[in-house]
Amino acid sequence: MSFIRIIGVPMDLGASRRGVDMGPFAVRYTDLRERLVQIGHTVDDIGNVPVPFREDAERGAQRGARYLGAITEVCRTIAAHTQQAVAEGKVPLVLGGDHALAAGSVAGAAAHFAASNQRIGLIWLDAHGDLNTPSSSRSGNVHGMPLAHLLGHGDSALASVAGVRPAVRPENVALVGIRDLDEPEREHIDKWKLRTMTMRAIDERGVRSVMEEAIAVASDGTAGIWVSFDLDCVGPEAAPGVGTAVPGGMTYREAHLAMEMLADTKKIIGVDLVEVNPVLDEHNRTAAVGAELLLSALGKRIL
Repeated sequence: MSFIRIIGVPMDLGASRRGVDMGPFAVRYTDLRERLVQIGHTVDDIGNVPVPFREDAERGAQRGARYLGAITEVCRTIAAHTQQAVAEGKVPLVLGGDHALAAGSVAGAAAHFAASNQRIGLIWLDAHGDLNTPSSSRSGNVHGMPLAHLLGHGDSALASVAGVRPAVRPENVALVGIRDLDEPEREHIDKWKLRTMTMRAIDERGVRSVMEEAIAVASDGTAGIWVSFDLDCVGPEAAPGVGTAVPGGMTYREAHLAMEMLADTKKIIGVDLVEVNPVLDEHNRTAAVGAELLLSALGKRIL
């Protein structure tokens, strides 16, 4: 088993709707650390990275991307933590918070491997593409932009928070469970040649086939796979307390299969779990679902 480092990011600066800043607390409340230990991992929890209040973050705001300056600074801190964890042979488990944090978490791991001329793969499980840039976004919400910046596009500071731009190559990125895209995101998927498995692909082919393709893409010539999991990938029937719910997502069991298949690869180098919103939840149900899925991704088995 692995040494896992839990890193909390109580950030909601990237979203319009408030509440996901409480996500790390809600997921920890499920006894996640103790349950990871029970399945054989060694775990440390370094607590939460500092995130400014919205009122203070206004000083870093700019047109087209709300709170961009503050989010970039938080992502630099996250990147330093994930880079250090990977360098120490640990698997970072980053609890969010909104998905903008992935611009830091993934970049930090990528920077570690780039130092030895290696690259990483990325599997992005999400209802949304998160492929906008400040110039293409209609809302200005940065949680809709992290993947574009990891690919080297958009704001130069956010796209290079760990000193490596791009953090990931498009040929090693797979998007899974997508069902809500803006027109600019569709254009970016085509222009950047991103492997994108929508919910239609899951409906037609099943989770097993889709995840086999995603794993192949993210594994091709890479040192390992970072899994960035937005809980809105799961349908609101199973996970109602998320930042931006979209009907028609994966079922609870389909999501578990996806996580179990990722665990089987033994190539996971880090995981994000983002967009848990306790304000919109029912008795911490969504955080509990998120914890169960993390356990599956990190090796919990039925037999």
